[in-house]
Amino acid sequence: MQAKKDDKPELARHLKSRHVQLIAIGGTIGTGLFLGSGQSIHTAGPSILLAYLITGGICFLIMRALGELLMSDVNSHTFIDFISQYMGKDAGWVTGWTYWICWVAVAMAEVTAIGLYIRFWLPGVPQWLPGLIALAVLLLMNLVSVGLFGEAEFWFALIKIVAIIGLIALGVFMLFVHYKTPVGYASLSNLVNDGGFFPKGMSGFLMSLQMVVFSFVGIEMVGLTASETKDPHKVIPEAINEIPMRILLFYIGALFVIMCIYPWRDVSPVNSPFVEVFRNVGIPAAADIINFVVLTAAASACNSSIFSTGRLLFSLTLTGKSKSACWTAKLSRRQVPARAIMISTGAIAVAVILNLFLPESVFALVSSVATISFLFVWGMIVLAHLRYKKQHPRGTDFPMPFYPYSNYLILAFLGLTAVIMIFDRAMLSALIFAVIWIATLFTLRRLHADHKAHEDKTKDGI
Repeated sequence: MQAKKDDKPELARHLKSRHVQLIAIGGTIGTGLFLGSGQSIHTAGPSILLAYLITGGICFLIMRALGELLMSDVNSHTFIDFISQYMGKDAGWVTGWTYWICWVAVAMAEVTAIGLYIRFWLPGVPQWLPGLIALAVLLLMNLVSVGLFGEAEFWFALIKIVAIIGLIALGVFMLFVHYKTPVGYASLSNLVNDGGFFPKGMSGFLMSLQMVVFSFVGIEMVGLTASETKDPHKVIPEAINEIPMRILLFYIGALFVIMCIYPWRDVSPVNSPFVEVFRNVGIPAAADIINFVVLTAAASACNSSIFSTGRLLFSLTLTGKSKSACWTAKLSRRQVPARAIMISTGAIAVAVILNLFLPESVFALVSSVATISFLFVWGMIVLAHLRYKKQHPRGTDFPMPFYPYSNYLILAFLGLTAVIMIFDRAMLSALIFAVIWIATLFTLRRLHADHKAHEDKTKDGI
């Protein structure tokens, strides 16, 4: 194991360019799209395409802000280091633990989705069991090496890409031949013949933003791979700049085809529209294939969650002096934060218990918690970038477009999404939980700082 000059453990740089490229794609194609888009379509109708376009543009700008921070110092372990540097250690500490909770909640949603997808084939299987098995397998892969994680994510993402491209191609063919479905024919007119482009009005469009934002959570995961990438100055800008094309193809393209094949009002809000549409139009083999793909997507996102939470916990405890922090911030012989990964996976496994007792409401609850927490984390990234640019006006060779107006646009969008969540009872509960969590973290951090200051003062007096 290599060590830095200050004797801090250093993560292995085993991620290749293809790994980071596909990790970035894996971070933008997950359960939010494959499962949550059914709820979004039901809420907004065809205008969901505009919601994805706007949110995707905002997420690209967030990634450009993060990209400039990463290029300013590629040796930082995570983007939390930049928040600590430019927003203060307290802000970095709170953001780090909030981001850890973000990924735990995302992984809980994925574990829940895995159970739902398996029940498509095996209705008698308990919803909690497939998620438990998947967690055990993914934990073992993450403990072996970061290279194996990258390889697994590469193939997971490749399956999703090939499948979505195939789905779009099949959908275009069905449109071309006006394929007959149980509720009519595949046609472009299905987009606007039932209430127009905004059938639920502006309120439906705005209320869909929570699940649309959830679809993009994980897009910032490139910011966790910088310290384990062989050539970050080349790889990270390439991965970020390809995001707009991926959004247009994988999100807008796929949902456009889905709603042209099948009228939006007939799309189920609780099941995967990708599976339901192809099952209902009489193509059972396609439905089985798509269900396998969405299962792979959930496993991919869960894999990313285990990776992220492990690295975050390692980073958060790296400078700690307590026995528990020192025990957690240890790398294995393969330069993997094995102990942090196991602790994080244990927290994710709470989803297995929730699926045992609350199978019907787990996904909506944890996805809402994840969304509001990510709004906070993304906002902190943008604020840290603003502080960075004020201190370093010349920036890097990978500058944020339209700075500082783009930063303010992002913050306004994030604030709007948070306000919208107040008007939904389920989302409001998640919002209250997130606010209490963040406030509690700031309070604990302040109490710890006051206690340490008192101890130092007492020692000086002695």
